[in-house]
Amino acid sequence: MLNQIISITAMNLRSLQSRLGLSLVIVIGIAGVVGVFTALLAMSQGFEATLKATGRDDRALVLRDGSSAELNSGIDQASVQAIKDTPGARPGKSGTPLASAELIVITEFASIARGGSFNVTLRGIEPAGLEMRPELKIIDGRLFKSGLQEVIVGKSALTSFEGVSMGSKLRFRGADWTVVGVFESGDVHESELLTDFATAQTAFGRLGASSVLVQLDRAEDINAFTATLKADPRLNVEVQAEKAYFSGQTEQFSNTIGALALVVSVIMGLGALFAALNTMFAAVAARTRQIATLRAIGFGGVPVAASVLIEAMVLALLGGALGATIAYLLFNNFSVSTLGQGFTQVVFNFRVSPGLVGTGLLISLLIGFVGGLLPAIRAARLPVTTALRAG
Repeated sequence: MLNQIISITAMNLRSLQSRLGLSLVIVIGIAGVVGVFTALLAMSQGFEATLKATGRDDRALVLRDGSSAELNSGIDQASVQAIKDTPGARPGKSGTPLASAELIVITEFASIARGGSFNVTLRGIEPAGLEMRPELKIIDGRLFKSGLQEVIVGKSALTSFEGVSMGSKLRFRGADWTVVGVFESGDVHESELLTDFATAQTAFGRLGASSVLVQLDRAEDINAFTATLKADPRLNVEVQAEKAYFSGQTEQFSNTIGALALVVSVIMGLGALFAALNTMFAAVAARTRQIATLRAIGFGGVPVAASVLIEAMVLALLGGALGATIAYLLFNNFSVSTLGQGFTQVVFNFRVSPGLVGTGLLISLLIGFVGGLLPAIRAARLPVTTALRAG
């Protein structure tokens, strides 16, 4: 039986050139399904990878209780100092605890790629915040100076927003701020502008902080640190591991894109499925006499059905590979920005991963299998005598 399946399948595949038009219907249809599916989920994976690369488990982010993001959190100056005085923070180079009060301010820039204006995060940060972020490295220029209206910009912000370049003047609240450096961090902070915390407080008339970032000795210490803060009657805060905070922001976006990818893929997949059905039924009809002859000389119905099914799946796999290749060439590392949980733009790259490509190929095989199943059964059940008389 295996030899029969191989022989008939090889014969069918060699004859594809004579049915090129019909075969391309399957290939192109499934290429569209896999290409769209891959592109949509590549966007989701890229956004998720950017946020999950942000932060560490041994850094605690302290927000006002009930706040879902740094932007809508507010901690007064007395509470900030109480948090810094709480035991548990690792000492820095100066011997003082590594705890950074940070201020989030929304600024507005035009997008280089799409036009229009977008919200961009300006983060006021203390020296301890820089010390506890070794991943943040200046790649051009220098660090901002305390007391001066200077900013450093993330590498992604530099290439995505108009008017942001080394030495440029940025207009915030009626004052000019000078870009003095560019940094890279490999995470969501590359979409931000950083400045001195005290300078930002003065310029924007803020008395407190949006959050406090604390460096712990170990990731396991966060529960004890949280319990200590909760027990302090002066404080009304909640604590998360920094990495967990940023990872949690991906859920809504990923669910939305996942649902969209599912709906679009199902709709397009149904179209490709019907195209495969029609194509394979037409292929069986065109080879009626050939199939009957094979049956008459001793080939079984199962090998005939298997050959039709394999042909449909091969065409579907070719379509899936074509769609995945196009998605990879067009979208892998393609840079875009979207609105994050803090209502500011997050710049990230599409990520066409091997796992995503594999999923797309499995979908193409599934469509090919379902689309070829009924034509394969029809071919196996074709009456030999009737088929031989067919002109």
